[in-house]
Amino acid sequence: MTDKPAKGPATYFPSIERTYGRPIAEWQAIIRARGDLRHMELVRFLKEVHGMGHGHANALVAHTLATDRGRDAARRAGSGDHAPEPPEAR
Repeated sequence: MTDKPAKGPATYFPSIERTYGRPIAEWQAIIRARGDLRHMELVRFLKEVHGMGHGHANALVAHTLATDRGRDAARRAGSGDHAPEPPEAR
């Protein structure tokens, strides 16, 4: 089985790890710890506090938030804890 090539923001990950010396999981933990901030606020935080370039910061934030949204949606769907369908959709 061959690994699929990275797509989207994940294409930046090898460069981010080389440039800033931390694994992606560590960067994601930093982003998740600042859950009070919105996307561009998180990007600004990574740039100002950690000296990260805009493209790298944006890629990390976008990927982390998208992953978390997907995980949350899957968790809600699996638990039956999701919003009911609106009447017009039935």
